[in-house]
Amino acid sequence: MLKLGKGRRRSREAIATATELQAAGDHLRALEVLTEANRERHDPELERILVRVRNRAFANLPADARPIPEPDGSQMELRDGLPNVTADRLSAGRLRHAISEHGAMVVRGLVPDQARLGELRSGVDRAFDARERAGAGSERGDDDPWYRQFEPEPEYELAVGFGRQFVNAGSGVWLADSPRMLFELTEAFEAAGLRDLIGDYLGERPAISVNKGTLRRAAPDVASGWHQDGAFLGDGIRSINVWLALNDCGRDAPGMEIVARRLDRIVESGTHGAQFEWSVGQAVVDEVASEAIAMPEFKAGDALLFDHFNLHRTGLDPSMTESRYATETWFFAPSAYPDPNDQVPLAF
Repeated sequence: MLKLGKGRRRSREAIATATELQAAGDHLRALEVLTEANRERHDPELERILVRVRNRAFANLPADARPIPEPDGSQMELRDGLPNVTADRLSAGRLRHAISEHGAMVVRGLVPDQARLGELRSGVDRAFDARERAGAGSERGDDDPWYRQFEPEPEYELAVGFGRQFVNAGSGVWLADSPRMLFELTEAFEAAGLRDLIGDYLGERPAISVNKGTLRRAAPDVASGWHQDGAFLGDGIRSINVWLALNDCGRDAPGMEIVARRLDRIVESGTHGAQFEWSVGQAVVDEVASEAIAMPEFKAGDALLFDHFNLHRTGLDPSMTESRYATETWFFAPSAYPDPNDQVPLAF
């Protein structure tokens, strides 16, 4: 009889326990069991299962109805029209003030661990490379944790087809299509306290989205267009996007260009030379921005936080020579989640 190693035996036990919990409808506890086991030893099978369990666990997310914090404008520095705060001073109240007054917030050192950031950068390359191998017909198999296309429940199948093609055609890979990177990034966000922070901001434990969680590797000549994500996320949602820089960017590598003022509506799109029906032409940007446009410089580990009303694009300059590595993760209040026919939910 083949003997399993200690780590593999622990994985099998965790999978068995999680299967029983899911049969009883407790997907959140199954998520915890699998996460704890994978922390002890990375296991590609566990990580693949975790993606599916996050999807199923969305139905178990509680409507916490936490009190929404009052805006707090203290201990923030205004740079180029955008509030900047260090990670140790980040709070839901300060985030609310920044969004309501300036449309976005820069968080310095959200992920301070340079070794972890190096692993995340390397993971982006591995995910892109693994996707290319898969596209070329390579059969690495189930042991490749870096790229494995997310297989949705039947009710979500329509939401993944076109969305994946659109992201893959650009400078991105879906986070959910890289089980190892989904695990590593959610672990980094947990360490940064984002579950509690965003939960306090939204008033309930947040969910993320298959369609709006993306690994980015942007060359200096990447296409860029102004847009508000609310133009295609729908009405009545509550959201926060965490855009995390994995390398220094905004000077030698593409950064982010931001309208540094609060917009409380979806502006006119698809006109004045806009590339897509949901993107915004330069003439409209000039009108609504009133010259309040910022292009911050980011260090690896810095983050930009904003919601679906923010008007932004990739920040480019002809002098740039390096590629930018980043992640984009949208968090939503489950009680006001976008249409699941467009956005496939994952528990966070």
